[in-house]
Amino acid sequence: MKFVITKNILENVIASMQPFLEKKDSSAITSHIYLETQNNKLIVKATDYEIGLETIVENISEIEDGKTTVNGNNLLGIIKRLKNENITLEANSNNLVIKQNKSVFKLPTYDANEYPNINKYENVKELSISTINFINSIKKITPSIDNNNPKFELNGALLDIKSQKINFVSTDTRRLALSYLENISNDEMQLIIPKKAIIEIQKLFLDNAKIYCDQTNLIVSNENTKFFTKLINGKYPDYERIIPSTLKYSFPLPKNILVESIKLVTSLFSNIKITFNPKYIIFESLDEDSVATTQIDIEINIPNEFYLAVNAKYLLDFLSTSNNEKIKIGFNESNLPFYLEDDKFYTVVMPIVLEK
Repeated sequence: MKFVITKNILENVIASMQPFLEKKDSSAITSHIYLETQNNKLIVKATDYEIGLETIVENISEIEDGKTTVNGNNLLGIIKRLKNENITLEANSNNLVIKQNKSVFKLPTYDANEYPNINKYENVKELSISTINFINSIKKITPSIDNNNPKFELNGALLDIKSQKINFVSTDTRRLALSYLENISNDEMQLIIPKKAIIEIQKLFLDNAKIYCDQTNLIVSNENTKFFTKLINGKYPDYERIIPSTLKYSFPLPKNILVESIKLVTSLFSNIKITFNPKYIIFESLDEDSVATTQIDIEINIPNEFYLAVNAKYLLDFLSTSNNEKIKIGFNESNLPFYLEDDKFYTVVMPIVLEK
């Protein structure tokens, strides 16, 4: 195997592979990147068995067909130090030789035939969802996906395809986020997509991709890129029972003023108290050692004064992904979950219960 490629193209491709490599054991074949030249193209793959990526590169020259593997982290380290000029890569017995001008590097390789096959999915079904709508929906719920929860299902997002709607759901047990699309022709099913996969899909794809799945895998691909992830095997909690069926109070609020006021009082401490009065709203920090407060004058259609105590991060996460100038807030009691809504996206948040 041999090919010549510009530094920038190679560096971008190898850098995109890094999240898919085995990091703990550098001797594992999954710490390696798979390289193959055929039909005047370079095929690059990386996988840790749970998640994988394949990219096809056409901007190569001086090609000799073949295949090999090489440690992905070490290869990237070398490429970053080279000049922005052509680089020659050539597989030679048990090494990959990297050359540029008078600089030469050798890295050990493994037998490419032993590399895991990430293209073995034959009976997957294509989902009828536009890529841009899919990515916009998962972007909104990403902040609410939990990390390292012993209930593995919560370390992913639920794709709940119902007869008329497609719900994208996540929760970290303190809040629940839900974004939805209309379902045109997809069969009913539930898939739990790992958080790592959710994040990587947003980096890799913008639009013009196709989405496939079966009961254990999700694949997203376009002309030159194929991504796959194993799904989380488990039963997602009954999220619909968390959503308030009725709201005592509900009213719109200007997003920009909310963001400005919340950020103003959270410079030192993230927990805040928001007091809603028919004629104004007061934002104040719950930090016991300092004082931070601000007020906005605004008329609200509520009969009596009311307060909510909350981790401001949950509010800012919602506001940062909402699209409109105004969002809707709804609540029943200070110690019950409250509701934030923006078009087809809403979040239910558990408040902080204050001692009276």
